[in-house]
Amino acid sequence: MRTTALGRIALATGITALTAGLFPAPAHADDAVVERRTLPVLVEFTDSSFQHPDAVEESTPDTYFGAKKDSLASFFTELSRGRYRVVPAVDGRYAGPVTLPMAASCDALRINTLTQEALAGQGLVRGEDYDSLSMVFPAQKTGCDWAGLGSVPGPYTWINLYGTASGLGVVGHEFGHNLGLGHQTRSRCTDGDLVACETDGTSAKSMMGGGGPAAGISAPEMIRAGWLSDGETVKVTKSGTYTLRSLHGEGDGVRALDIPMGEDRLVVEYRHTAGSFDQDIEGVHAYRVPEGNYGASTLIDTTEANKTAGNDAPADADALTSLTDRASEVSVAVVSSGDGRAEVEVALDGEELSTAGETPEKTSAPAPEHTGTDTDAGDGLPDGTEVQGGGRGKDAAGTEDAGDLAATGGDSGTLPLAVGGAGMLVVGAGALLLIRRRKQA
Repeated sequence: MRTTALGRIALATGITALTAGLFPAPAHADDAVVERRTLPVLVEFTDSSFQHPDAVEESTPDTYFGAKKDSLASFFTELSRGRYRVVPAVDGRYAGPVTLPMAASCDALRINTLTQEALAGQGLVRGEDYDSLSMVFPAQKTGCDWAGLGSVPGPYTWINLYGTASGLGVVGHEFGHNLGLGHQTRSRCTDGDLVACETDGTSAKSMMGGGGPAAGISAPEMIRAGWLSDGETVKVTKSGTYTLRSLHGEGDGVRALDIPMGEDRLVVEYRHTAGSFDQDIEGVHAYRVPEGNYGASTLIDTTEANKTAGNDAPADADALTSLTDRASEVSVAVVSSGDGRAEVEVALDGEELSTAGETPEKTSAPAPEHTGTDTDAGDGLPDGTEVQGGGRGKDAAGTEDAGDLAATGGDSGTLPLAVGGAGMLVVGAGALLLIRRRKQA
């Protein structure tokens, strides 16, 4: 399919992603491993080339496919627990540099069209030779207000160089868009009732919000990607108390509660340090899923803590204790939380919580989770509870073309504001570091 089929471009700078309802309800996951043949291509313009071409060519393979945990491939392998693998499409692990017959520009569609034409001239055709195309180009003259751009969902990413840094801050975020994930925002509901919420910045619980790579992604996003297996997501159909294992931890058990909430869904997770993820996240968290669109979930924050990825508040500062949605007559309360698991009570149809008004029991100093299966975990479910598998839409398996595009700035630690102005490429210890001035308000 030619790139003109991308359709309209919805550029989302700052904290907003325009997803245009592109995310279907997830299907049941299977045990198949998805291998995404990925082709990074170095792109130059008639009037702009890479300032440090040797460093770019040396670092690109490691950014995408390196063995270290901060490569794109290692990140997604760990995050999906082996269900999704980013693999090189060509032996050299990248293509180019190719010089496009155009001046430096932010015209993403034209860059895509000309890049694919150049690759086809080398015998490389998307769908036959590669699944994902990641275009990396110098930012010196483009003047783009984004460091990264990704089709939502789809096979294309654009990296406006300055943003390749460790690979995950921008590159990983854009590949998250390819999976059908939008930018995750935060709703502040400080009185604990979901009828009185205000959008307030981004979620620190996901790379698709302000959490950076160390946060991985949240439970509804894991469901959207198809990375929770049968038995790991519970579709709650009756009131009861449920046991949750940590979202990114090892072992068997329930990792997400999927609760009906009118036309929307409420997804509840438990987070605890595990592997490369969640060293600064602890406790139970909840997300509103609008009309079954798991890729467009919003973190529900019922606290006054204003926890972000960049501040020194305790890891559990914004952890949920209880919440109520009067409109759908749903209530949730945390019974206990810490040390790798949580007990959560759910009341449907206006029923009373047995733990209403009680302070949840917490473990004061949670230890990192050990690798391996906890044989005492059980399934954590009240009798008769429906269990559903996670879902992977067609795009997550790489079979659908691109939809809208979402743009991202270049700060790997937060979901950035639009950035611009002068930048410089700093080369050291084999890494490309991002140094860029933000626009003044």
